[in-house]
Amino acid sequence: MNVTVLGVSKDSVKRQSNFAKKYGFEYSLLSDESGEMIEAYEAWGRKKFMGREYDGIFRISYLIDEAGVVERVYGKVKTKSHGTDVLADIKQ
Repeated sequence: MNVTVLGVSKDSVKRQSNFAKKYGFEYSLLSDESGEMIEAYEAWGRKKFMGREYDGIFRISYLIDEAGVVERVYGKVKTKSHGTDVLADIKQ
């Protein structure tokens, strides 16, 4: 099975590159400065933190098959278990 992992944020290409190098990421980080893709995947919206509301990116993952069909949406990703959760779904 071939699996491709991509990360997307509104940060610039340079910031994405620096972040990937700093943390040793072995997958591609994409820059969506316009926010078009992020909004299309419904990963942008109103957030609350410490009583303050603001617009921001949601930490969401999507499992997409070879045909481009979204198989699973992982909302409110828990970073400690997320990799294991996704791998379990891929092996099914």
